[in-house]
Amino acid sequence: MATLIKNGTLVTASDRFVADLRLEGGTIVELGSGLARPGDEVVDAKGKLVLPGAIDAHTHLDMPFMGTSSSDDFATGTIAALHGGTTTIIDFIVPTRGQSLPAALELWRAKAQGKAACDYGFHCCIVEMAEHTLEEMDALFRQGITSFKLFTAYPGVLMIDDGAIYRALRWAARRGALIQAHAENGPVITEVVAELVAARKLEPLYHGLSRPSQLEGEATARLCAIAEVAAAPLYIVHLTCSEALEAVRASRRRGARVFAETCPQYLYLSLEDLARPDFEGSKFVCSPPLRPKSHQEELWRGLRQGDLQTVATDHCPFNFKGQKELGRGDFRKIPNGLPAIETRVHLLHQGVVDGKLDLCRFVDAVSTAPAKLFGLYPRKGALVPGADADLVIWDPEKKVDLGVANLHMRCDYSLYEGRTVTGGPEKVFLGGKLVVDGGRFLGRAGEGRFLARSALAE
Repeated sequence: MATLIKNGTLVTASDRFVADLRLEGGTIVELGSGLARPGDEVVDAKGKLVLPGAIDAHTHLDMPFMGTSSSDDFATGTIAALHGGTTTIIDFIVPTRGQSLPAALELWRAKAQGKAACDYGFHCCIVEMAEHTLEEMDALFRQGITSFKLFTAYPGVLMIDDGAIYRALRWAARRGALIQAHAENGPVITEVVAELVAARKLEPLYHGLSRPSQLEGEATARLCAIAEVAAAPLYIVHLTCSEALEAVRASRRRGARVFAETCPQYLYLSLEDLARPDFEGSKFVCSPPLRPKSHQEELWRGLRQGDLQTVATDHCPFNFKGQKELGRGDFRKIPNGLPAIETRVHLLHQGVVDGKLDLCRFVDAVSTAPAKLFGLYPRKGALVPGADADLVIWDPEKKVDLGVANLHMRCDYSLYEGRTVTGGPEKVFLGGKLVVDGGRFLGRAGEGRFLARSALAE
């Protein structure tokens, strides 16, 4: 049976228009008017927006970190994603030092298979550059894992040196892979943390103050320079501040292929949240940290102008009870990470409502741009014949309470308790199948497909 979505306003990264969509066999087969066939299941989307399914290109599900694990696994996290209008995620494989990349891939496959309720792909973190690492990156690339993340932070755990970063970038330039980078100056942060600890400044606020924005700006500029010398594309993850954004802008003005994402928490939350009393600030601990509010408008401007291409989540939730509480009395022990996979699209649409973002740019940032950058377009992120029938019928007038009682993430708090936004999904289709209808989950854990991705397009 085919599905006909009638009378909706289709919104793409470049246009909006009223048309009907016909879905069959898991794909979009036609768009236009007069498409009805006998036996079609008809969905009337009059007054609603029809969007390509959103893509969250930065998640950490079932990830061991700081002596615990992120509280969402691939079942709970992807079900929450679908409730928020996200139909595809790209999660990070995080090897331990000494573990081969193929072995780490098999571990992450086992985490996802039989659990993921939406489609998924993988990036892979590179936590050391041994003699065999580039060969192992080749092996993963051949299996459709075409993006790799490096760190200038977390010395002795995840950080690799600038020479290793250059070698990875040169490999990526030859291969058509995309190198991603967490940009903070880890060694200097280590020194700042030691000074704060010596002064007995251990509340959650000092997590943010130990990682100043200048050190993100410096690391971003350094990574851009190395990428320019390597003649390789570069993608900066979770960019938070004006200094880092200016470094990206400057590199792009020089003609470099530098891309960047930000996250909703950096658009809506601030250092003031880390200062909440009674250890409530621990709920907002992530890395890089929340910044003073003065950075927020510059990030919105970067999104409007296209200097920030995508908005992802860095979804890495930890419960307040039993997990964030591990850091009572010492901010260094608070697990770094926030619940965000379900609320991202709502919050970006609120930017449209507030006049901060154009509707087409909203669709681009949450769906089309990540599809293009990570080798999924036009299968994903597009409303064209032949694309996967991953669609969201979005009610632009719907009022949505983002309190924890209304969310599906496996986390015992919401970052946005008491906040109501305008706009939310009415129906979500994955591969042509209705999986969320009026807030009811109709899908199934385990029916999400692994996505082998192509190389970065020229």
